[in-house]
Amino acid sequence: MRKVAVYRNGIFAGILIEENRKQFVFKYDKNYFDDSQMPAISLTLPKSQQEYTSEVLFPFFFNMLSEGVNRKLQSTQLRIDEDDSFGLLMATAQSDTIGAVTVKPLIEK
Repeated sequence: MRKVAVYRNGIFAGILIEENRKQFVFKYDKNYFDDSQMPAISLTLPKSQQEYTSEVLFPFFFNMLSEGVNRKLQSTQLRIDEDDSFGLLMATAQSDTIGAVTVKPLIEK
């Protein structure tokens, strides 16, 4: 299981979890959800107390990744399997993303 903290404009918004290669979960943080001034991170993930689940990496997060030659180059340089979208997200979406959302790996102790 791998987890990332999801931030919108530097504010903690929720957690994205890869249970396994076929099970993904996103849940908004309670404080972020309770703040009516904070918008949803995506139109496809509206603010809700429910856990969103998917058998593939949510399209919103998948679309934060490079494609084609750039993806191949990143996977080679970072030594991450090109098919490991969650791993690439963890490694490349920590800063300087297109848009307001970034992610940071969570390591449980």
